[in-house]
Amino acid sequence: MNKVSKLSKAAPLSRTRNDLGENVRLVSVEVLNATLMDLVDLTNSVRMAHWNVKGRHFIGLHQLFETFYDELGPVTDEVAERIVQLGGTPTGGSQSVAEGTRLPAYPIEIRQGADHLAALADRYAALAKSVREGIDTTDEAGDADTADLLTGLSRALDKDLWMIEAHLEEGKG
Repeated sequence: MNKVSKLSKAAPLSRTRNDLGENVRLVSVEVLNATLMDLVDLTNSVRMAHWNVKGRHFIGLHQLFETFYDELGPVTDEVAERIVQLGGTPTGGSQSVAEGTRLPAYPIEIRQGADHLAALADRYAALAKSVREGIDTTDEAGDADTADLLTGLSRALDKDLWMIEAHLEEGKG
């Protein structure tokens, strides 16, 4: 059993009148909790970039990073609330996130804008890939609503990744 499965199955599902079967709800709660931990970690990484960015494009990147973490808050809340709707318990606390995130630790030593952009691009791309896998998993399990929630998240992550990568093109060709 991987670390995500161990964390998300720690609490039994609560009773609910939701007509999705228990196995469907268990699958979705596991996918959603893994996504939640990654979202909290990504939000904290974006904040690190926001706080620590230096260099020629400081103000633009500082504002861009603030926009990103402001966008992550509501979707993180939607993911956590969907877990509760399915009878699960969100595992978004600091200790759970530290133990369960699938994203690499954010490098605290970087300062230059391009380095922050590259670090964030890697994390956005990794989370987007995991979210797309979660879409397939929850759809195959029979939870179209969770698959739909994750589809919206996937589009938002791809949009932000595009914006980050556009900044990384500076100075090329």
